[in-house]
Amino acid sequence: MPHNTNVTDVGLPYGGYPKVVSAGWNDNYLPLWMQDAGYNTYYVGKLWNSHTEENYNKPYARGFNGSDFLLDPWTYRYYYARMTRNGAAPVHYDGKYSTDVISDKAVEFLDEALKQEEPWMLTVAPNAPHSNGSHSPERDATWFGEPEYAPRHADLFKDAKAPRDASFNKLINGAVGWVERLPELNQTVIDYIDLFQRCRLRALQAVDEMLGNLVDKLEKAGELDNTYIFYSTDNGYHLGQHRMQPGKNCGYDTDINVPLIVRGPGIPKNETLDVVTSHTDLAPTFLSIAKSSREGLDGKAIPTTVEASKADNKTEHVAIEYWGLAVPEGIYGHASDKENRPGDSYKNNTYKGIRLVAENYSVYYAVWCTNEKELYNLKDDPHQTVNLAAHPARHADFKVAGRGLSQIIHRLDALMLVLKSCDGDACRYPWRQLHPAGRVGSLADALATGFDSFYEKQPKVSFSSCEKGYILSAEGPQKFNIYGAQKRGWSWDSGTWW
Repeated sequence: MPHNTNVTDVGLPYGGYPKVVSAGWNDNYLPLWMQDAGYNTYYVGKLWNSHTEENYNKPYARGFNGSDFLLDPWTYRYYYARMTRNGAAPVHYDGKYSTDVISDKAVEFLDEALKQEEPWMLTVAPNAPHSNGSHSPERDATWFGEPEYAPRHADLFKDAKAPRDASFNKLINGAVGWVERLPELNQTVIDYIDLFQRCRLRALQAVDEMLGNLVDKLEKAGELDNTYIFYSTDNGYHLGQHRMQPGKNCGYDTDINVPLIVRGPGIPKNETLDVVTSHTDLAPTFLSIAKSSREGLDGKAIPTTVEASKADNKTEHVAIEYWGLAVPEGIYGHASDKENRPGDSYKNNTYKGIRLVAENYSVYYAVWCTNEKELYNLKDDPHQTVNLAAHPARHADFKVAGRGLSQIIHRLDALMLVLKSCDGDACRYPWRQLHPAGRVGSLADALATGFDSFYEKQPKVSFSSCEKGYILSAEGPQKFNIYGAQKRGWSWDSGTWW
């Protein structure tokens, strides 16, 4: 979890490649663990934010038999990529479409991997469909504009539009924070958002072709059925939902619910598994495939078969945490001034969230750094149009396991209190931290009436200020009560202290 790595932003002082190095993660992360498991490792594309032409070799990123990294400030310039191969001086690829450059390099590394006797892991990370790093000489300003695409895809998706779901250009009933103040989008802005969506779809076509090239190479080598392929992305995206300009920094499902498509030995074809996972679970999953493991990881291996997905110990929770700005993208969103200081970005966007999905309920709960709260019933309101926490008395009909809103929120507060400072087992099995006897493993279990007083007396998640990074003193209570602890004489400190 980010609160454990303490890398919580894209640049200093709270994140970026220099922070990764100073925190020791360049010497202790997945590619090195895979090498320890006997794998050759290769990487092409974006590795870290703030990974630049000035610091790429201070030191060079460890853990790869072969690597070719995109470097800032050119990572998001589709026709101006700068890349360093195995630590050599950066090479400029001006005029070449970066996804195509990355595709060619990925095929080269795959060729190299297939020639070796050792098993291998290849990660390919193009920037598409990320917004394009744009600059206006007239204003001397920068912003993230619509992604650029290869000319061969210019005629595709001419009629595509951003999804017109129930939240499109609609203010949330009970909105909080900066989202509450968003004006209605006019037709000019909506037309631009539709253009933005078309550009994203076109940019993704080169990614699709890249994946096809890699699959073809594996098939011709006779290794396709021996190879696991994981396809995902690092964030979702909103396009006009809740009146928001294009962007990705929120806790709504548009931003946090991302695809994960897996192909490989033992993976059933054309199946959608009903499991709750997050990217925190990818490292333990890859290590499990490599028949290796690592103590103290915050995630656990993702079930990849129908049988495994039906296990009794399925996870129902995902912890969400974010620090820093919300940056609206596009020509009507954020642009810096000539000093590269933030313009129209939203500063109070630090929050904690929990996404819970089970057979009979699907909820998202969040506490913002302003101490405003959100609760959405996604089973009946999948587009998050009504914030139940804003006016609890109006939503007496919402129940989970037969219990009302106030008791539900008490349980969610306690679960969040555990997860916001969890480590290892506490992240994987948070209800066990509250109920060590093991009788509670879900929100439904915790809603038993006998626990009402216990949860009502729990400290509540709160912030003392809105910080751009993980500052423990601003993060509110760190300790939680354990059921039965007074009887047994236990004490507990859930905090990770920095």
